[in-house]
Amino acid sequence: MADRVERSGLGVDAKLAGFVEDEVLAPLGLGATEFWRDFAALLGRLVPVNRSLLAERDALQAKIDEWHLARAGKSLDAGEYRAFLTGIGYLVPEPGDFAVTTQNVDAEIATMAGPQLVVPVLNARFLLNAANARWGSLYDAYYGTDALDAPPARPGGYDAERGAAVVGRVRQFLDETIPGWEAALSGGDCPHKHVVCESGVLFKNNGLHIDLVIDRNHPVGKTDPLGIADVILESALTTIVDFEDSVAAVDAEDKLVAYRNWLGVIRGDLAESFEKGGKTLTRSLAADREWQMVDGRQFTLPGRSLLFVRNVGHLMTNPAILLSDGSEIPEGIMDAVITSAIGAHDVKGLGKFRNSRTGGIYIVKPKMHGPEECTFTNTLFDAVEDLLGLPRHTVKVGVMDEERRTSANLAACIHAVKDRIVFINTGFLDRTGDEIHTSMRAGPMIRKGAMKGSGWIAAYEKRNVAIGLAHGLSGRAQIGKGMWAAPDRMGAMMAEKAVHPKAGANTAWVPSPTAATLHAMHYHQIDVFDVQKEIAKQSIPGLDELLAIPLATGVNFSEAEVREELDNNAQGLLGYVVRWIDQGVGCSKVPDITDVGLMEDRATLRISSQHMANWLLHGVCTKEQVMDSLHRMAAKVDAQNAGDPLYEPMAGNWDSSMAFEAACELVFKGVEQPNGYTEPVLHAWRQKKK
Repeated sequence: MADRVERSGLGVDAKLAGFVEDEVLAPLGLGATEFWRDFAALLGRLVPVNRSLLAERDALQAKIDEWHLARAGKSLDAGEYRAFLTGIGYLVPEPGDFAVTTQNVDAEIATMAGPQLVVPVLNARFLLNAANARWGSLYDAYYGTDALDAPPARPGGYDAERGAAVVGRVRQFLDETIPGWEAALSGGDCPHKHVVCESGVLFKNNGLHIDLVIDRNHPVGKTDPLGIADVILESALTTIVDFEDSVAAVDAEDKLVAYRNWLGVIRGDLAESFEKGGKTLTRSLAADREWQMVDGRQFTLPGRSLLFVRNVGHLMTNPAILLSDGSEIPEGIMDAVITSAIGAHDVKGLGKFRNSRTGGIYIVKPKMHGPEECTFTNTLFDAVEDLLGLPRHTVKVGVMDEERRTSANLAACIHAVKDRIVFINTGFLDRTGDEIHTSMRAGPMIRKGAMKGSGWIAAYEKRNVAIGLAHGLSGRAQIGKGMWAAPDRMGAMMAEKAVHPKAGANTAWVPSPTAATLHAMHYHQIDVFDVQKEIAKQSIPGLDELLAIPLATGVNFSEAEVREELDNNAQGLLGYVVRWIDQGVGCSKVPDITDVGLMEDRATLRISSQHMANWLLHGVCTKEQVMDSLHRMAAKVDAQNAGDPLYEPMAGNWDSSMAFEAACELVFKGVEQPNGYTEPVLHAWRQKKK
């Protein structure tokens, strides 16, 4: 039992209470007694609403299940289906013409376009790397990845031949992006915006900066005819500090680490020491970048990525704080209060650096189902602002469009938070997981790999951008796209990820700072805001296309196809679960079934477990076939992790491996999990493991 203290009827973990009172509230000048009193009152008002919204999710799902069961064997009529969803309140009336009114939004969100990182809050080193990824060396990004179409670097130090290929490729980028750039180096006429500095020339294109560093004493610069030592790109404009899918935080101990790291980056004093190459290195937050202009004036730009914080959704509770009836606090409410209180340090200028220069606190809210839940988030943020004495709409919200009911009612969801919205995006994995679970009883689904080519996905991606633009997000908010999951395949990313800015997204997720630097090139090649103006003239794709269920109607999968699909799902499921349960790692590079490393988070489990549960339910496969795949893939995952001294093998330890038992439960109890979420199972097993 955790050591608890009583605060206004709440049972609060003692260490968490001390942290909140001494490190969060005291610097803000907020009294602990008043804070806990008002926090308890907030919970008294909002916890019942939170619970009723979750009950509504279950009620709607039950009605959808009943409808599909009653129509078993019948083809789906789009009009009849839409009428049914409207009748049960799943679809709500469109809100009509309106425009969002969010004020005081930082330029990185409102008027700039560039890459976005998502980083697990529990890993301080990764968190610092992401926060510092505002600027990145294009030379390094090309030299160290397969984005450069040249032979790999030869071992044994710097490979001059590869270095020359890097310089050539970067020169090509500069020629294409900033015609006449060389003239600026010698004080000549260059049509692009630029500043001549003592250290080189700073260019601006499509709102992003390119820093040409001139240093003839540098090992690279002294061999370059123009003395260019490096080309630095403004890269990750924004970063989402994640408390949700990329972390395994199941109790007060975990949450305290998370809150303390968030406070560290907001306060500016987070640091992490680590061993590398036999040396101890310490990483801390980068300062703003300053240039000395040739006329003596100083020129300064932010040195760090603008930080969002992603809270958890409405579903889970956490034992860190117990309510007066002994039940656990809704974790989303706890996150909203404590992460906002930490964010208030930035609003009041208490940190070493400023995160928001406009006085905002940016919270991404995931996994909301429809406009009622968005309205609840708006009410919650109002209450948090009142609790902390912050002006109305200081707390901004990012709405993740990753649940089917939100996608189908996106305009109404935006309307519910129209005075504070700063972000919408799309995400294939969670959205597909909810697609499968919502229509679980309708029939067997197409194969997981075929989902990306299905009609509903295309409608979902296009509607998200079009609806956002129709309601005034351009110039006030981000419209984002999902993650490139393969950090070692930068060549493929460069070939494929330009599709995101071309689709009108002014940000998209990347898996690393290096990937952010490379993806930034796409925003130089494509003026996203020009693209948005063209898309805004087009009609919004119809709702029927979005609601088309991806059923494998009339398909008889071969035994080989079933085995292949089960193996793919089982390997991905086990490869992630084993680290989550056994080591508390919520996001890492996990080898897939072909041994390609993919950055995986909890959404991976949702789609894989739901797909297997769906095929089991409809007899496409048997329990014996699923167990066969799980057993064989456990051995494969064991082999893939053989070099990890902390790894606990699953194969042969079927009755003692909690990770394996958790994976089995995710599949065999997948139909009954709320909206197909994995958190209830994962949290229970992780708490047991701890």
